[in-house]
Formats: sequence, structure tokens, C-alpha cells
Amino acid sequence: MSENATGITELTSQYSAQVTGDLERNLKEQERLDAEIEALQAQLASLQHDHSILLNIQQALGIPAEPAAPEVVATVPAPRKRAARASGEGKQTKAKESTGPARKRTAEKSAAKASAARSAPTLVDLVGRHLTSQSEPRSAAEITTALAQQHPERGIKATVVRTTLEGLVAKNQAQRTKQGRSVFYTTPDAEPAAQDDQSSDQSA
Repeated sequence: MSENATGITELTSQYSAQVTGDLERNLKEQERLDAEIEALQAQLASLQHDHSILLNIQQALGIPAEPAAPEVVATVPAPRKRAARASGEGKQTKAKESTGPARKRTAEKSAAKASAARSAPTLVDLVGRHLTSQSEPRSAAEITTALAQQHPERGIKATVVRTTLEGLVAKNQAQRTKQGRSVFYTTPDAEPAAQDDQSSDQSA
């Protein structure tokens, strides 16, 4: 009886050690995969951010938008998330099948956004109209704030607005003035009026 009990105890301890080792390897593998997923998500977020900035610059330069480009970025995350969560071939197959309608909806949304972008005024038009409507010079930050409030759906960035303003200056469609370290922009017609106002204030 004592030998049987000793054998059972040794066998139990061996299984226990093996299970403990398997659990540790399993947890390490989960941590490794989580780290890879986080890194991929960070890369994806960075690419999407760069994509939005490039789209704004493209729009500011007046280059026609291509409807197929957003579709690739939008559809990449869905299969990865489903494949990572699936635990068997059946679930993976079901996930792949379910992405069909999702891709179609994403393509339709991308096409709708592209058509809306073509029909909507470009950032160059918006900046030019805003300058024309102002009687005093405005900084790039002030113009960005005003346009962002008027068009919150466009995600207007200060860097893109500044690039657009410099493009208008290069085309003689806007003028740039410096007051200390600040740079202000105005339309060519509004500049003399602004100077007259300053001279009248000084004379007063």
C-alpha cells in the first residue's frame, strides 16, 4: 500500500509540474500576442493619422481624391481582430464570411465620402472665402479655429491651413504680414484698408 501511495504521489507531482509549466507557457504566449496586437494597433493608428493629414494636404492642393484609397485602410482591422479572437477553423471561416457585407458597406461609405469630398468646397476655397470676409488680418490659428467650428466634420488641422495660406501667398491671392513673432494673413484688397485703419488710429 505504501509503495502504491508513493507512486501515486510522484505521478501527481509530475502532472502538477507539467500543468504548471504549460500554464506559464500559455500565459507568456498570450502576453506576447497582446504585445504584438498593441504594436499593430499603434502602427495602424499612426497610419490612419498620417492618411487623414495627407488627405487634407491633397485637398488643399486641389488634387482629386481617389475613392478606392480609404477602403483599404478601413477594411484592414476587421479581419485581423476576428482572426485573433477565433479559436477554431469554423470560427475563422465564419468571421471571413461575415466580412463580406462589412466590406461592401465600407466601400459604399468610402464612395459616398469621396463623392461628398468632390462636391464640397476645397480647403483652399474655404480659406480664401474666410479671408475675404474678414476686414482685419488673421493668423493661421484663428483661421483654423473659425473653419473648424464651421466645418467640424472635416477635421481641419492648423498645419494644413498654414500650408494652404502659404500657397495662396505664392499665388498672390493672399498677403502675409508679421507683427513681432506672429504672422497674419489677409486678402490683397483688405491689406490697404487694414493699414489705413492703423494709420488713422495713430493719427487720432
